[in-house]
Amino acid sequence: MKKALYLAPSAIAVAVMASSLSVGVQAAGFVEDAKVTLGLRNYYFNRNYLNGTDPIVNGERQGQAEGWTQSFILDARSGYTQGTVGFGLDVLGLYSIKLDGNRGAANTQLMPIHDDGQAADDFGRTAVAAKAKISKTELKVGEWMAVLPILRADDGRSLPQTFQGAQLTSSEIDGLTLYGGQFWKNSQRNDASREDMSFGGVEGDDFNFGGGEYRFNGNNTMVGLWHARLENVYQQSYAQLTHSQPVGDWVLGANLGYVTGKEEGSAKAGNLDNKVYQGAFSAKRGNNTFMVAYQRLSGDTKFMRIDGASGGTLVNDGFTNSYDNPEERSWQVRHDYNFAGMGIPGLTLMNRYVSGSNIHAGGRTDAEEWGRESELAYTIQEGSLKNLSIRWRNSDVRRDVGQDLHENRLIINYPLSIL
Repeated sequence: MKKALYLAPSAIAVAVMASSLSVGVQAAGFVEDAKVTLGLRNYYFNRNYLNGTDPIVNGERQGQAEGWTQSFILDARSGYTQGTVGFGLDVLGLYSIKLDGNRGAANTQLMPIHDDGQAADDFGRTAVAAKAKISKTELKVGEWMAVLPILRADDGRSLPQTFQGAQLTSSEIDGLTLYGGQFWKNSQRNDASREDMSFGGVEGDDFNFGGGEYRFNGNNTMVGLWHARLENVYQQSYAQLTHSQPVGDWVLGANLGYVTGKEEGSAKAGNLDNKVYQGAFSAKRGNNTFMVAYQRLSGDTKFMRIDGASGGTLVNDGFTNSYDNPEERSWQVRHDYNFAGMGIPGLTLMNRYVSGSNIHAGGRTDAEEWGRESELAYTIQEGSLKNLSIRWRNSDVRRDVGQDLHENRLIINYPLSIL
């Protein structure tokens, strides 16, 4: 049975913090530059399975997955102590309560699921990270919500995913940011425990990564290069180019990427082979933004990412699907509208359609799928409830291989600034 509540902070982070603070802490900066917010997140999730594709949970067909939670996300980030080397501390306090959800909650991924198929009543964890900074270089050790092109924590449910490890970030050269580090443990978005890093259920050893991003042309152009290794499972490289260009009343954008991956070390998951070629092109004018995207995978393996991590690196990643099957080719059309142009600031609408084909899965080499997603969002602009946001996400997915579904999500976020 999965653990429902685990609040032990990273021992390494505490040790680093203790040693740093014992060297005559100079509180100026540490407290004065601190920021503390409490995020209140109310999340309702309803997924209906269609055409007899519903999963079986404990011998029972699950016609729908439904759940409702209230979460509390305390994000406390200190400044740095004075001196040549500044020290600080970041703390994430995560706790979620089930408001509703029975056996049908198993596939919502809002809460941990017990062995009997029932969702836990609550769960949470504390993520602590110590940090040290000299000049424009920062070392961070502990647990936090890492968001890197080569490893993206998923924050799409009640609580965010976090990783435990160490990361060095340096911006000593103007325009150039270098990254390097290692992660050891993974706490997925619906789990309170810390597990070994894995891919497809196959546990590897440490996750090592390095990369750099260079921004130039008035910050309008960025080139990024990354490499990562889940020891004894896979290795992966990623090259990215983004560009934004004003042209008259329009702002044109491009996001191009190439990913290549294969097995690593003792190859616990067997021989792996994956490549991704992708591009997204946008055009913004006034309150309208239009986008088209194309994503092509090749090789016998789906897109490689740590279990539970977001597929946000892919241009066709969405709320319900990433279109990342072996050999899949997918294209997307998307439109965003900001209702500020109609005198309603804070109200936005997004619609997109994605179609995938040439899928090599389920014994087929010609499977297809498509998805439609919409999001209507409103953020209160002033008053006592300023910054409270309400999002309604409505989606449909149809597949030749896999589950057909219709889905609704209602997400209310209210960030309270404490410090």
